[in-house]
Amino acid sequence: MLIVSPLALFAALVMPQVTLVMSPSIEAFAVRKSPGPIARGDYVMFTLRHPIAGPKPVSVTKHALCLPGDRLTMFETPSPLRANSWDGHYYCNGRLLGVSLPQAHNGLKLTHMKWSGVIPAGMAYVGSPSPRGFDSRYFGLLPLSDLIRMERIL
Repeated sequence: MLIVSPLALFAALVMPQVTLVMSPSIEAFAVRKSPGPIARGDYVMFTLRHPIAGPKPVSVTKHALCLPGDRLTMFETPSPLRANSWDGHYYCNGRLLGVSLPQAHNGLKLTHMKWSGVIPAGMAYVGSPSPRGFDSRYFGLLPLSDLIRMERIL
């Protein structure tokens, strides 16, 4: 009892603050909320509502990759993966963020964001290093107010 009780109390206090990351597109297994303003590269969590994610909203963790005042540039090229399709190439301040795919792993057709310009105040482009990640390439910019800054713990 002397060993189990303190361990149970510790787990009860710590575990609600930890979120497990179920996506293979992010290089973290567990994150927790972290105070402070969101900076480029920070982990961020948000609720995704999109047909690809399923019928219910899901909690997603990505990186904040392009922030207000940054220049997001997108250009299209013919897709080598699907005839009569186009891939979008996304750059933030000249640095490649990712290339969209014409279809998801399950064969569903994907449409990509067709926007370039200076990221407006209060908005952000989120993503991951994974070429198959589902991120702003497909669902667009997100309001910073919808993002929760996170830090990796595992």
